[in-house]
Amino acid sequence: MSPSSTPFPTSIPIPSSSTPQSIAMKQQFLLSLLFSSLFPLIKTQQQYSGSSVMDCNNSDQTSPSPSFLYTYNGQNSSCQAFLIFKSQPPYDSVPSISALTSSNPLDLAQINNVTRLTVFPTGKEVIVPVNCSSSCQYYQANTTFFILTNDTYFTIANNTFQGLSTCDSLMRANQQYSENRLYEGLGLHIPLRCACPTRKQAANGVKYLLTYSLDWDDNIPDIADRFDSSEQSVLDANGFLEQGPTLYPFTTILIPLSTEPSSLNTIIHQYKPVVSLTPLPLTNTTTTIKIKGSKGMVYAGVGTAAGSLLLLSIAIAFAMFLLKNTTGRVSQINCEEKGKLGLPKDLLVEIASIEHDLRVFEFEELKKGTDNFSSNSQIKGSVYRGTFSGEVLAVKKMGTDVSVEVNMLNKINHFNLITLHGICQCHGCFYLVFEYMANGSLKEWLHKKSSNERRSWTQRIQIALDVANGLNYLHSFTKPAYVHKDVKSSNVLLDRHLRAKIANFSLARTALKGTNSECNIVSTLVSGTRGYLAPEYIETGQVSPKIDVYAFGVVMLELITGKDAVIQKEGHEVILSTAIASIMEGENAETRLGLFIDSNLAENGGMVYALRVVKLSLMCLTQDPSNRLSMAEVVSALMKIQVDLKNSESAYAECPSESD
Repeated sequence: MSPSSTPFPTSIPIPSSSTPQSIAMKQQFLLSLLFSSLFPLIKTQQQYSGSSVMDCNNSDQTSPSPSFLYTYNGQNSSCQAFLIFKSQPPYDSVPSISALTSSNPLDLAQINNVTRLTVFPTGKEVIVPVNCSSSCQYYQANTTFFILTNDTYFTIANNTFQGLSTCDSLMRANQQYSENRLYEGLGLHIPLRCACPTRKQAANGVKYLLTYSLDWDDNIPDIADRFDSSEQSVLDANGFLEQGPTLYPFTTILIPLSTEPSSLNTIIHQYKPVVSLTPLPLTNTTTTIKIKGSKGMVYAGVGTAAGSLLLLSIAIAFAMFLLKNTTGRVSQINCEEKGKLGLPKDLLVEIASIEHDLRVFEFEELKKGTDNFSSNSQIKGSVYRGTFSGEVLAVKKMGTDVSVEVNMLNKINHFNLITLHGICQCHGCFYLVFEYMANGSLKEWLHKKSSNERRSWTQRIQIALDVANGLNYLHSFTKPAYVHKDVKSSNVLLDRHLRAKIANFSLARTALKGTNSECNIVSTLVSGTRGYLAPEYIETGQVSPKIDVYAFGVVMLELITGKDAVIQKEGHEVILSTAIASIMEGENAETRLGLFIDSNLAENGGMVYALRVVKLSLMCLTQDPSNRLSMAEVVSALMKIQVDLKNSESAYAECPSESD
């Protein structure tokens, strides 16, 4: 680093005494200074940042600075790279760490030899695969982070991302937001420190570079040995001129690798609060605190009074963070010891991150609330009605992995989506506890024979609008966007006021968003129900929000016909949407359609609305997904129908026919 990049006192600790150690450190500093001034644009190796990353006011106007990111060396513009992130709550699982770093969760699980919902022990080194690419003069991997209460650029870089980003690079990447303009919920662009091998490294067999976040007790020989690299190659990769260099926590070094890193190379760090830290003098002298190690020790070194206070605040914040997260896990440990919590650790992260209160039920509670899962409590199949603390809830028994549904429901909150209240596990079975929907599924309601209840246009349009609003929320207002993948009348539930909520998210998945908010993804396994499946999904496995739009078009046809998605016609099974489309393409469409429409809806000018809903439905059922409406457009159209319907009903009430 050039002298102009970082002031002399803060770049490296220089003890005032003339001990052999201090003399060696001074020599190292002078050599580093000379080297950086003679070769400011060297491209054969990266330069270690040292303690400069603790200063948020570095400059790279004259040359690239390691206090920002690793320098683009001109060899490869992009490459596969790896990061080491040490697990710490709430980022202590495959889902949470992959979300934090924008790494593919399946790749992360595979390279760490764990399942896709594994919760790691605190302090466990987790290998994070990333795509590293050049951006101007630096390499970086990109992710996004939504600010929490009291976050600053410094704490995000050093606490949340453990030095895998830097204060300077965060400020550069988010120039529109000054430190005093940060607020909770703001999304920041996070450049992560990564690099690609140089030409010389590639010639020596190096295929990957691993960015390693230094801990208090790390040293280069041990790190190199653990990751099957050589000490000299690590020294060379980071611009160290001699063995035993000074290292700092919250900084990173690069480890050259000839093969992909393995979970066998990783360890669990035992975090301990720094109890030997004494108040630092408020003078402009440099203080060096040796933490541990003799093969290139980790130092916490600062040079100014402000720097001393900074180190002290870091240590205190770090200790408080550990204490907070330790006490927060006590109840979980005690519950496991007492047998009260039968959930696997893979689900703890899902429960911990849920914004509303998600209760962990004891199995005995479920048995008592459902009268031991008696037939009188059975709603349908494996769903039971139960009373818990005076509240009626629905208990759904599932013999399969519930992680997808739990993970989905912990990220969404909308009136037209079913609410998950709690979870339980016993003897290999999972039990999900949902809000109780008194009128069952839309499918059941449409086929219920009741002379006392007339299923009116007003009710049906409101149900359609409820479902459309729920889907529009999933497609347009969640981050990431979701595709339900199993929209059908049996997965639409009705409460006691006949308001609809979408349920059963076991097939749901995230949807990538492109310029048209519908980037297609290919699924190798086609799942769903006949009559609701979009043609492109059946033929090629393409998944996008438009497959939900297609299925919703079928649900609208069910609403106005009262028929199933697959019907019997002349002894043969016929797809309802195909039959309706055929009618609308032929002659006497309105007359023929009247034979399909629910008789309760055809009276008092109801066919006018039937035609409008059918036409809207067919615009959702086009073969080409790009020609289908979006759910936002469907919501708008249904709202217009609802307003016209209310106006016509008001007019009819004021001027009844003579026969009335």
